[in-house]
Amino acid sequence: MADWVTISALASAGGTLVLAGVTVASVRSANRAARVAEQSLLAGQRPLLVPSRTEDPAVKAGFQDDVWFSVPGGQGIARATDGVDYFVISVRNVGTGIAVLHGWHLLPELVFEPGEHVVAPPLEDFTTLTRDLYVAPGDVGFWQGSFRDPASDGYREARRAIEAQQRIGVDILYGDFEGGQRVISRFMLTPRETEEGVRWYAGVGRHWNVDRPDPRVR
Repeated sequence: MADWVTISALASAGGTLVLAGVTVASVRSANRAARVAEQSLLAGQRPLLVPSRTEDPAVKAGFQDDVWFSVPGGQGIARATDGVDYFVISVRNVGTGIAVLHGWHLLPELVFEPGEHVVAPPLEDFTTLTRDLYVAPGDVGFWQGSFRDPASDGYREARRAIEAQQRIGVDILYGDFEGGQRVISRFMLTPRETEEGVRWYAGVGRHWNVDRPDPRVR
């Protein structure tokens, strides 16, 4: 004779297991969908800076001492005056979100070694910008920095690089408008003699993610 109590209990347990499995699968699917939605949202506000194009309009950059520079597209400024070293780079945001510039780190002598694994400098080496600089997606803007202490190593090294007209590197730290998705982009200023004098042409050599995994690391 069938033990209907046992059969009922087993059927109930089986139904519970099936329901648990469906619940786990549903939770996993919801989590995947949430991650995809989050990644899509972040991608929609992710900035990426590169040098502006030569056909882009000139940008005007002013410093706190009322010194102003007009920088043509695709170029930068490296200028040493009495007591101050000035730097400006015309940039374009090719990302999908607003770029908020946070800081910078100057490399007075940029040397490329074949096969060398280039790493980004630590964040503590960066100089924080004294004002917010924004570059809208698809638009042109600028980065600026200066050395004002003649007794500092940074001032002396920057001045020597400008006067020697050697290639200068600038690491620029920036992120999205919420302060996340930070990126370090290594720009280059390369001097060239022209009929109008020395021009500093801008280039970019590397981008590093700060808050996300580096895609180059396997």
